[in-house]
Parts: sequence; structure tokens; C-alpha cells
Amino acid sequence: MRRVSGRTDRVVVVGAGLGGLSAALRLAGSGREVVVVERDAVPGGRAGLLEIDGYRFDTGPTVLTMPELVEDALACVDETLGDWLDLRRLDPAYRAFFPDGSALDVVADVDAMAANITALSGSRDADGYRRFAAFGRALYDAERRDFIDRNLDSPLDLLRPSLARLVALGGFGRLGRKIASYVDDPRLRRVFSFQAMYAGLAPHEALALYAVIAYMDTVAGVWFPVGGMHAVPAALAGAADKHGVELRFGTEVTSVETEGARAVAVHTRDGERIPADVVVLNPDLPAALRLVGKQPPRQRPAPSCFLLLAGSTASYAGIAHHNLHFGAAWRRTFDEVIHRDELMSDPSLLVTSATVTDPGLAPTGRSTYAVLAPVPSLPSSIDWDVVGPRYRDEIVGRLEHAGYIGLGQSIEVEQVTTPADWARQGLAHGTPFSAAHTFRQTGPFRPGNLVMDNVVLVGCGTQPGVGVPMVLISGRLAAERIIGPGLR
Repeated sequence: MRRVSGRTDRVVVVGAGLGGLSAALRLAGSGREVVVVERDAVPGGRAGLLEIDGYRFDTGPTVLTMPELVEDALACVDETLGDWLDLRRLDPAYRAFFPDGSALDVVADVDAMAANITALSGSRDADGYRRFAAFGRALYDAERRDFIDRNLDSPLDLLRPSLARLVALGGFGRLGRKIASYVDDPRLRRVFSFQAMYAGLAPHEALALYAVIAYMDTVAGVWFPVGGMHAVPAALAGAADKHGVELRFGTEVTSVETEGARAVAVHTRDGERIPADVVVLNPDLPAALRLVGKQPPRQRPAPSCFLLLAGSTASYAGIAHHNLHFGAAWRRTFDEVIHRDELMSDPSLLVTSATVTDPGLAPTGRSTYAVLAPVPSLPSSIDWDVVGPRYRDEIVGRLEHAGYIGLGQSIEVEQVTTPADWARQGLAHGTPFSAAHTFRQTGPFRPGNLVMDNVVLVGCGTQPGVGVPMVLISGRLAAERIIGPGLR
């Protein structure tokens, strides 16, 4: 494994996102002097916080899987997860609603889930689900140590025994076909393949190895931290502060000063120069590379999303914390978003109502809703300043038709985020999901994290990729470039 060269005593981390904080904790645990510089007033990066009139909203990810990765980061400074976060396992992880009026509770217990599937579509699919759960576990075991949780310097690093295991499992076939080999019911195929959109791909285009995301969601389980997802970066930042990391919020880095192939300092918008032996960069990949004077690679971006955050006087007894509302159309809608630069004609929506689990996120008797719809990334023919308000009304109308009666009239506060808004926040192509996980943008083909002799990247734009678990792992991989493996 290639390592940062030269002195590593003082590390400046640019950005207090999940990846940057994960790296900072490991570096602090190894005895380094660590300074984290963050332009926003709070930690979290994309896992941000919006507070309006007593409502608290997560502005980024709402799904937490693999909480042991948070525990692992805290353990690097001898902290215990339970001292920093109150985690609730969600049961169900999701409630899926289908266009024929049926519904399915997706639960992490394999026996209970098999019983739910038997009630929905029969014992044959329940048996298939059990085989899928075993496949997902085997896939995770084959991928985790050698391909996800490991620094890769070259495609040759893939040549390990676990690669043969992945091939034997069928990991390099297509995800849609693989799921279909386990379950016949089209409704179940959607439940176990929609996660491909997290990787920026349609299920019929994604490699079967991305079934590991569905395994994390539907088999390993989904968790929620009391206080909202923003409680995770807040906890990591709190532990970092306790153990000597200097956290500087409201400070924007404008450039990294270099001498030859080495960084020697970062410069802030206020004109301050902060010396560094090593620099860890947590901004969106193109922005991070520009800080060191490098041009970002040409990449196919992942689709973006339209996000409606709404505080409402209405609550709905039939919903869970996370709710999947599938449209009648499927494959066509992915083609519309990914290949035709169009809005989904029959969108599937993820609706998160965090107040189902944590009523304290809203004033008494009120509820929060986060509604996410996949949309094309930028550049796009869609003028979001014009289309955005209309699309908001269309989404609310679809939800009212799906059973959220009176939702539109019940909304007291709201915020809409479109691809144009993501772009204004500095996210390339107006997407919070970075580059799509095509074969040529995955593993060792994704931009590596060591970009100069002493400059390391973290976040979803580098290896291993998109998603809260991957970003937390990216912090560990970045730290290992600096201090070597072993501090876990």
C-alpha cells in the first residue's frame, strides 16, 4: 500500500463531513495533531441539519446501516457508541407500498421477513428470499475485507482469492437478473434492487455485486439515531473535540499551498495560512482536486434527487419511518432519468417520517416528512427554477393520491432542494451522489485517495464510494495512508 511520505505530525482536515471526521478520530487516536476546518457552522457536510420553527430536518442521508462503522471510529479514541448516540433499530426497516394497493413490511429478521413474503406472494418466493439473504451475506463477506475496506492502488490489487469467490457467486452478472433468480414476484424484485439508485445505476444495468447494498438495508437492518441522522456527525465531532482535535467551523478553505508534490499549508477566505504536514480533503471530489490545482477526471455522474422537507400538522397511521411508494412503471423510469434526461413519468418515492420514531424532531402534535424522488443530474434541459415549484406540487399530489390525505394543506414549513440547489452548494453536476458506480468508476478505477505525496481524499467521490458506510470507511482508508493499517 502506498503511504504518505515525510512528516505526518500535523494534519489539517478540510471539511467536517462523515469521512473527514472518521479520519480525524483515527488520526487523533494515533497521536497526531489534527485541525478540522469546516466552512459551515455545524459538522456533517451533506449530513446537515435544517431547523425551522421547532422542526428539525436532516438535509442529507436518512438511512443508517452498519452502525458498527460509527462505533469503530469512536473506538479509535477509546469512546463507546452508547455514550454518544441513542440508536433505535427500525422495525420495519421500510414499508413498501405497491401500485396494486398491496404493502410489505421489510424487516431484518430473516424468519419474520420470510413470513411476510409468504403472506404477500407465497412460499416459493419466501424460500427464494432465504437464499437471497444467504447470498447477500456471502457477497458482503467476499467484498468487505479485500475490495471495500482496503486501499487499492491498481487493478492488480483485485487479484485475490476473494475475487474468484465473487465470480463464483455471480457478482459480475446483472443485478436485475440476479434478483430475479431468487424471487418471481415483480414487487419483491423492486424491493431488493431499488438500492442500485444509491450507486447511480438502474437495476438492469448495475452489477450483481451491488446486491450488497440491498443486503445492508433489508437483511442487516436499518437504524435511526435519536435526534436525527445529523446526530452521527455531531457525535463524531464531539468525540474529536474531547480528544484534542481543533474544530474550526465557519472557516472556508480557498486553496492548498504546495511546494513541488507536497502540500505545506491551507489558506482560508479570511486570509489565514494554516501550516500542515498532511492535508486530508473532504469536499466534493472536483472541488477538492481544484484546491490543489488539479483538474477533476471526466466521469459519468450519478442521477440527482429532488428533496422536499416538510413540517406538517398531519400524521398518518399507516406509515412507517421509511416508506417506499413504487410507481407502476419501472425499467422505463430509470431510462428516463439516466439516459433521456427526463423526469420519471411514474416516479417511485422514498418518504421518511422521522417523527414516527422521534417525535421530538417536531413541535408537539406535528410531523416531519422528507420526500426523495430520483431526477436527472446536470447539465440538464430542465430549468429547475421554473420546473421546481410545479414538480413539488406534482409530488405532493401523488402522495395525497397514495394516502397522505390533505398533506398539501397541512404543511406549515418546507424546503425544496433541486439539482440546481445542490450545484449552488458546490456539488458537481448538481448531484449529492457523486460519480455513478459504473464498472470503470468502481474499486481501483474510481479516483484513488492519495493524490499527492501528502494529500489524501475522503468522501463519496473517492474509494470505496457512495453511501454512509462507504464514506465512513473512506475515513479509515485515508487515515491508513498516513499512519498505516492497524488502528481500527
